[in-house]
Amino acid sequence: MAKKTFQIAIDGPVAAGKGTTAKLVAQRLGFLYVDTGALYRALTLYVQRKGVSWEDEREVVRVLLEEKPKVGLRVPSEEEKDGRLCTVLLNGEDVSWKVRTEEVSRGVSVITQYAGVRDLITPLARQIAEKQDVVMEGRDITSVVLPDADLLIYMDADPRERAKRRHRELLMRGEDISLEQVYKDLMERDKRDSGRAIAPLTKVAKAWRLDTTGMTIDQVAEAIVAKVKTV
Repeated sequence: MAKKTFQIAIDGPVAAGKGTTAKLVAQRLGFLYVDTGALYRALTLYVQRKGVSWEDEREVVRVLLEEKPKVGLRVPSEEEKDGRLCTVLLNGEDVSWKVRTEEVSRGVSVITQYAGVRDLITPLARQIAEKQDVVMEGRDITSVVLPDADLLIYMDADPRERAKRRHRELLMRGEDISLEQVYKDLMERDKRDSGRAIAPLTKVAKAWRLDTTGMTIDQVAEAIVAKVKTV
């Protein structure tokens, strides 16, 4: 059956501006914003709470398959509008900020390498995109999850600028971490994401590369909305 919804897929490395931009674009177009990375982060938090090492692939997959934690996303309610892009749920608990810590960030880049974990999230993301117009962002969205989306975008930015963005975000949440540590973590994550065997971070040939270095979020969103009109 032919695809009837309009799909915008945004991929790229951490702190390239994917989340905030995707949310703004979705608002301007009247589309649903879907952060697949948040779903993986929720599973990472669940594994962490169970005391399972992220490095133990067999145990991570076993726990998730056997216990089947329920993860989901929703549009923030009026009471939840505290700067979050979406409300992230883990077994009914609001974990929107708990999944954004630097520790969970390190863990998520490990467990997303596991095929058994990705097999849990990919079908869910596709089902969402089949039912409504979406702006979906996250790593491997353009290469694996929605390779036939109407508009494929690979967002990137200078590594130092990305580190500064991430550092500001962490400081605003009260985390005590240096810019150099954030930069180091970011470089290590890029290396892991690009080198993993399962769904590595990569720019697909059909994707429009959008370098956000020096651009405001509004400028990036406007560029994408303008691009949509040409599709």
